Amino acid sequence: MRWWSFANFLSNAGTWMQLTVQNLLVLEITGSAAATGLSMSVQAAPALFMSVLGGAAVDRWPRKLTAAVSQALLGAVAFTTAVLIALDRLDMTSLMVLAAVTGTIATVDGPACALLGNDLVLAEDVPSAIGVGALVHNAGRLAGAALAGITVGFLGTAAAYAANGLSFLFVTAVIPFLRPAYGAAGRARAGTRGAPAPPVIPRRRDRHADMTVREGLVFFARRPRLVALASITGISSVFGRNYGLTLAVLVTGPLAGGAGAFGAVSTVLAVGGILGAVLGARLRRPTVRAVGALAATGALLQVVAGLSPSLAVLLIMVLPMAVVQSLSDTAGRAVLQTDPPAHLRGRVLGVWGSIGTVWSLGGPPVLGLLLELAGARGALVTGGLLIATSIGAGFLLRARRSRQPVPVPAPGDEIAERKALSTAA
Repeated sequence: MRWWSFANFLSNAGTWMQLTVQNLLVLEITGSAAATGLSMSVQAAPALFMSVLGGAAVDRWPRKLTAAVSQALLGAVAFTTAVLIALDRLDMTSLMVLAAVTGTIATVDGPACALLGNDLVLAEDVPSAIGVGALVHNAGRLAGAALAGITVGFLGTAAAYAANGLSFLFVTAVIPFLRPAYGAAGRARAGTRGAPAPPVIPRRRDRHADMTVREGLVFFARRPRLVALASITGISSVFGRNYGLTLAVLVTGPLAGGAGAFGAVSTVLAVGGILGAVLGARLRRPTVRAVGALAATGALLQVVAGLSPSLAVLLIMVLPMAVVQSLSDTAGRAVLQTDPPAHLRGRVLGVWGSIGTVWSLGGPPVLGLLLELAGARGALVTGGLLIATSIGAGFLLRARRSRQPVPVPAPGDEIAERKALSTAA
């Protein structure tokens, strides 16, 4: 697990370095901010249609081999881009094609690497492992964004892509040496060296031979916990977590700050995310109710932040807001990756990837419209109230349903039911 976490830190740092440089590269080629947004959408778009297929592939294929191949392919794309930049042959069309290929590979790589990391620990430690993964992700994001400017300044743009390619190859080299823990979902089927394998129960048909996409979709749609989790995460993503947009407008507008002030706010957000991930690593049995409570708390803190009279007050409010929302994200991922049965987790993550792409593509325009209509303060306050009110209404509806009395059959009905049961037996 330590090797896996270190490899993922390097990979995340390389990925965020490439993403940062890619935006600068598009601006350099086209001079258009709209083209920059288009390149990000092209890379995210394959997840909208292909995540469910990628999740099914992860359930069907050997997990370690799948993760190793996908990481190697991502490295090959990064190296190809670096060569094209070095030869001055990269144009906007080539960049869009490479971005689309990266997004397509990521539909398999994302769930494969997430579930492979869970296999390295005992089942009861999976929530903690997910928290460690969130910590590694946030730390890699900070390191990658910082290294991007240094790398481009000293070595050029191609070096950033080459560094990301090397980070993918490092993960590929580490994967063959990972040994899943005995008792983990992936290991329980195969046994471990020196430990007896679990007994094999003869079955009429191998359940893994019919791993259809439809099975994952049906399971997700019929699982109230997952539907509730998707609803909480969706409304929070649209109205509560695009702080790069809302807080930037608030700082540079009503609070009359500059780029330096927004940089300070971004740093506090990143620190809060890391602290939340550290606390999330201590979660043992997160629930959807806990995810909702944390998301609602973060939304109320967002309302207070939107009313901040000064930059100092905003910085004070941003830290707990980021901590609570990072905790909510970590708890939500733990529920998502532990609630489904082991043979369905890849497809459930694939369904989640498609839903999440809808939020990521549709959320910024909706929030941008809200900013236009209500301003920065109004958008933060309105969004926070919408999130907290929606989650509160869901809790009340759930509590009302749980208090409804269960009908008790009359004595005659019970006798008739027993006769029917004995006949069936």
